[in-house]
Amino acid sequence: SGPTMASNVTNKTDPRSMNSRVFIGNLNTLVVKKSDVEAIFSKYGKIVGCSVHKGFAFVQYVNERNARAAVAGEDGRMIAGQVL
Repeated sequence: SGPTMASNVTNKTDPRSMNSRVFIGNLNTLVVKKSDVEAIFSKYGKIVGCSVHKGFAFVQYVNERNARAAVAGEDGRMIAGQVL
């Protein structure tokens, strides 16, 4: 992966990191890959971290404003047949 890829680190526990992190639940991770998650969520701001797990993912933004915008924009959206 090139230098534009976000890291896999989304588990920092400092308050700033936690406030700028988005939990993406009910994700069809059999179909949706890390690169897909980054492509969908990068329109809300610079993603510094993204981790995909079974059925869910986390996206770490630079700031809380990006995270809020992403939640507002993507909540309830259907991706790969499942509603986030």
